[in-house]
Amino acid sequence: MQTPAPVEYSRASSVDDVIEQLVKLDGKARILAGGHSLIPMMKLRLANPGHLIDINPLESELSYVREEGDEIRIGAMTRHKDLLDSELLQRVFPNIFEEAEWVLADPVVRNRGTIGGSLCQADPAEDLSGVITALHGKAVVKGPDGERVVDMHEFHLGPYMTVVQSTEMVTEVRFEKGPGQHGSAHEKVERRAGDFAIVAASAALWIQGGTIADAGLACSAVGPTTMHIERAEQMLIGQAPSEDLFAQAGSIASQDCSPSADGRGPVDYKRHVAGVLSKRALSRAAANALR
Repeated sequence: MQTPAPVEYSRASSVDDVIEQLVKLDGKARILAGGHSLIPMMKLRLANPGHLIDINPLESELSYVREEGDEIRIGAMTRHKDLLDSELLQRVFPNIFEEAEWVLADPVVRNRGTIGGSLCQADPAEDLSGVITALHGKAVVKGPDGERVVDMHEFHLGPYMTVVQSTEMVTEVRFEKGPGQHGSAHEKVERRAGDFAIVAASAALWIQGGTIADAGLACSAVGPTTMHIERAEQMLIGQAPSEDLFAQAGSIASQDCSPSADGRGPVDYKRHVAGVLSKRALSRAAANALR
């Protein structure tokens, strides 16, 4: 079936207006931004929200990439194309956003899709969630009781499930710059260009005085949510960067991910690829930091 069920439609005038509408509709509504995930799901009757609240009128309010003190802040309506082109992101977090965005879908999706929509869709094979997890990002969630800030590794509860309640919305994503020299990278294996990942790995390193002061590692498409490889991160901190060290981290990623067999490959293959991509991403992140 390729026709969505009947749906009511309204346009938002402000973030507060979105929250008021969600409360009034008792949470029986979905927020429409880019729509590249929601609309196909509605056509297949996998989603039947009953009411759509279009937040595109809020682009001037919620679309930005800016530096505030020791943080980088990205508005939830920021399009993928703007993330790809951001000089600020390329300067502060070189490579990782650019590399992830280049392999995310196609130009049509990148021109309209948003960072907030990607996170809230909560597809386990989605690229940006891994990037944000590796960079220790946090989502700002606003609802009738005010704002709360959620660590990205706690944001996703399961496939297509997040901590965002039915009367809340994501307004921003925040990152701390971190100590020392930074380098990051994104690696992905896909069946064809623009496809969802078979496996993807995002890595971030902060190197100070020749040792790793902080580390981030996440894998996509190898679990019910984006997999935060925390055990490898802890093992890396305080160590001098080396290929042997990154191989150990890759081995941990292989062990700690939780893939399922499907049309994209068996479990053993996905575990192996997760380890290879994690090692490769970490190695390139270190090279980027030490340039």
